[in-house]
Amino acid sequence: MLELRPNCEGCDKDLPASSTEAYICTYECTFCKDCVDNMLGNVCPNCAGGFCPRPIRPKTAYRAGVSLQEQPASTKRINTSYTKAEIADFTHPIKGISAKDR
Repeated sequence: MLELRPNCEGCDKDLPASSTEAYICTYECTFCKDCVDNMLGNVCPNCAGGFCPRPIRPKTAYRAGVSLQEQPASTKRINTSYTKAEIADFTHPIKGISAKDR
């Protein structure tokens, strides 16, 4: 089950569980659409993977026990430990490679 992290690791923007602006990599590193597009170029600064929109967990339990109410989103905020310069140095040579070919 996804943690549904509450913020962008790049700019610390709030990304509630219902946000359509949240993007994740396969390790669930979480960034906002603006950071993915403009700072990262669709390259995760941690694993070099690509990003996809984070799914939205239903608020209502259409099946017993399966909803945001029963399985709430994480409240632990995570921020990248890399500087913008370190991120740029890492992502720049990878941006031109399709995520499926990395």
